[in-house]
Amino acid sequence: MRLDRPTLVLAVVSLASTVLATGCTSGSEAEPGSLLAEINDSERLTIGIRLDQPGLSERTVDGRFTGFDVEVASYVAGELGVDPADITWRETTSATREEDLTSGRVDLVVAAYSITESRKKQVAFAGPYFETGQDLLVRHPSAEITGPDTLNGRKLCSVAGSTSAQQVRDRFAQSVELVEYPRYRDCVTALLAGQVDAVTTDAVILAGYAAEHPELLEVVGKQFSTERYGVGLRKGDAATRSAINEAIEKMIDTGTWLDALEHNIGPSGYRLPDPPEVTEG
Repeated sequence: MRLDRPTLVLAVVSLASTVLATGCTSGSEAEPGSLLAEINDSERLTIGIRLDQPGLSERTVDGRFTGFDVEVASYVAGELGVDPADITWRETTSATREEDLTSGRVDLVVAAYSITESRKKQVAFAGPYFETGQDLLVRHPSAEITGPDTLNGRKLCSVAGSTSAQQVRDRFAQSVELVEYPRYRDCVTALLAGQVDAVTTDAVILAGYAAEHPELLEVVGKQFSTERYGVGLRKGDAATRSAINEAIEKMIDTGTWLDALEHNIGPSGYRLPDPPEVTEG
């Protein structure tokens, strides 16, 4: 059937509109009520990050946000159709990450957020985009603390809402004294002051603090868990999770992931891991 010119023009315009509408969702449909649909309307995102993790996520004195997590979040946002200038960065903590997501205070969390089964009961994850393991930060030199099983009778610091210190007590040192602060930097300050004997969290975070005080602090270097960092999002949004997974895979495949890792984590001396296999969803 031959179309007259007005009909042909309308068909071309309709096809172009369809292509543009689907092209901004990284191959995933923007289902009504999904974060992708909200992005299509507003072209904005609010992302929860940490501000106390050297190399991963920090705010500089001039107000900029830097670190590997920040670069991952910015890349993912770009693939979802959000310009970096249209990202609202909001601090989240270990104690508030789930509530920040479920309440809508943030749209995504990219904050050294380990994927666990208990957390999956409240939120969903895309990724992982990085893998590390739990370790100990101690004063240098330290011949007495050589691993988590040498902490009995000592003071161990971690942040509120984290499971790291409790894991040490449950698995290795039942008589360790646990000390909690709101932020990791508070724990590091207490360690430098001799108020606690060790700080525990993921090795990549501890390496950043050790690099700030190389003559005073050291990481023990014996990881005793596996931590897989994911992008946290609200449950039930399969389309957005799929789009984020595609973005992470693209970041890895293009070499951008390794560049960000070398630039942000490399200076700490932490041994850079291989890219993870994206498995969530």
